[in-house]
Amino acid sequence: MTPAPNRERAIAIWLFVMCALIFAMVLLGGATRLTHSGLSMVEWRPLFGVLPPMSEAAWQGVFQQYQQFPEYQKINFAMTLGEFKRIFLFEYSHRVLGRAIGVAFILPFLYFLIRRRLSWRLAPRLAVMFVLGALQGILGWYMVQSGLVERPDVSPYRLTAHLGLAVIIYAYMLWTAMSLLQPARHRLQAASRARALRIAAPIVGGLIFLTILSGGFVAGNDAGLAYNSFPLMDGRFVPADIFRLEPWWRNFFENLPLVQLDHRLLALLVILATVILWLAGLRQPLSIGARRAFGAWAAVALAQLALGIATLLLFVPVPLGVAHQAGALLTFTMALWTCHELSIGDSA
Repeated sequence: MTPAPNRERAIAIWLFVMCALIFAMVLLGGATRLTHSGLSMVEWRPLFGVLPPMSEAAWQGVFQQYQQFPEYQKINFAMTLGEFKRIFLFEYSHRVLGRAIGVAFILPFLYFLIRRRLSWRLAPRLAVMFVLGALQGILGWYMVQSGLVERPDVSPYRLTAHLGLAVIIYAYMLWTAMSLLQPARHRLQAASRARALRIAAPIVGGLIFLTILSGGFVAGNDAGLAYNSFPLMDGRFVPADIFRLEPWWRNFFENLPLVQLDHRLLALLVILATVILWLAGLRQPLSIGARRAFGAWAAVALAQLALGIATLLLFVPVPLGVAHQAGALLTFTMALWTCHELSIGDSA
């Protein structure tokens, strides 16, 4: 296969770096959630306030602001200033990294645009990425706002939307970067014998994305802290009261037993489908890249399942919880890589 031109290779490398930053952002967001730090900053200053409090008086000021809101008044009323600093710095780091990602995107984008190094097809894609990134920042504050009212906890719907949009932006950037390294005009025609794999792999990738969204509802409802056994839930495969809320559809998003059961079933379905795809791929004359991608996908998915079970059994310790979130995004990455390799061709 003919390599990508140097111009497109440079843009691809930049987008890969952006993907790495977004990956880190997702993990930091998970740590912020797991440490219950997300409501510690009660103001949104997207263009100002980059520096943290620099004096004891400044720290007292932001702590007093926090004390005016329900999380402190109902849950953390005994919190000291030192304890507040720890949770504040998690949320602060999350927001600063978000701003850094914005700068790391817009400056190279403008440079490539001014130097006319963007094709007429690529420029709109990058503009869409920027718009999605801006919407993600707004959605993040919209999520935080839901926890600054009477109930001191963010909406699981908004949290999951925030996570889902981050994954969409990541996937869009990653696919664009991979496509720049292997331009469409250099792709080979895939053999009909692998057509089923090319259809099935994106479907399983979509199932992984759905499982990630399900994990967002698990996190948003703290469902991981209930039914900390596997494979049974309270001594049963299907726990009681899975449809106790009205209307019935709310149970899939707000009822702890069903929220966790959904996540378990989706995860097991992903593992089963991934292993079947991998075994089917072994019988096909795939490229070396596609074979490696399939193998990596299956290995990462199995490791992610084991990590998820360990996280559940140990009552979601922060390091394992963050690792499980990393495993989810890494599994999705392997699926995207595999789909891209299948789209290139079947023979080495």
